Amino acid sequence: MPKMKTKKAAAKRFTLTASGKVKYKKMNLRHILTKKSSKRKRNLRKSGFVNPVATYAIKKTLLPYG
Repeated sequence: MPKMKTKKAAAKRFTLTASGKVKYKKMNLRHILTKKSSKRKRNLRKSGFVNPVATYAIKKTLLPYG
């Protein structure tokens, strides 16, 4: 059976932690920043974690060797 291919778009967006969670960078911090509050921009800098239901699908289909 051939190797499964990793979806490269997903590999660029998601990283796996040691505990098995899927980490990603939050959106909306690229442009039009003047109308966003400092608190909102500060919270967008932090990385987000995918919920456990979607984590299974990402690890199974998009990142099979992650």
